Amino acid sequence: MAADAGQTQPDGRGGGSVSPSPAAARRALRLRQGRLEEVAESVAEERPLVLYVDGEELATLVVSPTDLEELVLGFLASEGVVAGPADVAWTAIDATRGEAWVTTRTGAGRGARDRLLRHPMITSCCGRARPTAYFQSDAGLSRLSDPQDGPFLPVAEAQALMRELEARTRSSLFGATGGVHSALLARLDGEVLALRSDVGRHNALDKLYGYGLLRGLDAAVCVIAFSGRISSEVLLKAAKIGSPILLSKSAPTSFALDLADELGITTVGFIRDDRLTVYTGAERIVAERSARP
Repeated sequence: MAADAGQTQPDGRGGGSVSPSPAAARRALRLRQGRLEEVAESVAEERPLVLYVDGEELATLVVSPTDLEELVLGFLASEGVVAGPADVAWTAIDATRGEAWVTTRTGAGRGARDRLLRHPMITSCCGRARPTAYFQSDAGLSRLSDPQDGPFLPVAEAQALMRELEARTRSSLFGATGGVHSALLARLDGEVLALRSDVGRHNALDKLYGYGLLRGLDAAVCVIAFSGRISSEVLLKAAKIGSPILLSKSAPTSFALDLADELGITTVGFIRDDRLTVYTGAERIVAERSARP
């Protein structure tokens, strides 16, 4: 997706990527032992990123200015504009100016904004009696493997991955600012592949999606650990990435669980210390590594 040599953006600037710091320093007053003291605080940097695709403005994302190539690809794939990096001819990102330029090989970006705005939602029953609502870009989602067929994740591994997420976020941008969401992608054996953070919880997952697409990763054998609650939008992002297991230290919503049932995704919430709650796809969560339902 990198800019081709000698190619320029529409205003004549060269390609490439420029990113400011993901954290900013601010003066603040902190209450200590009944007294207000002036301190230097680190806060999460939040910047608009205007995305142009095939010469047309598609969207303005509010982002943490890190891993933006992954974010842009993940967002475009999530919205159905491209299928993967093979559909992208050229891209250039300047986070300082708040602009990202993408050219597709097929011109798929032309008219994409109008299509998304004109049909924001469709209805699909997914073969069941009760209807569910999907955003237009989610209409092509299909059910993952049946939970009873795996893959299988031991309870201890689920807890270990959540501890790993918390440990890594404490030493990263979240630890410095407390103001971002984080998502971790790992293999079933516990190998951590990527950790991505952003002020937007959806952006953090889009970054993971872009990470996997750029590397041709088979997400069907991976697990996502997420710092926030499992909303319907978060669930759909995990489904697009293709991971069958979604872990969180927080709660799910009812609509997210309806979608998880339909799409065959295992959701595990409230993973804290020695407890967790399996809401959907329980067959994939086993007591021991050698155990199988």
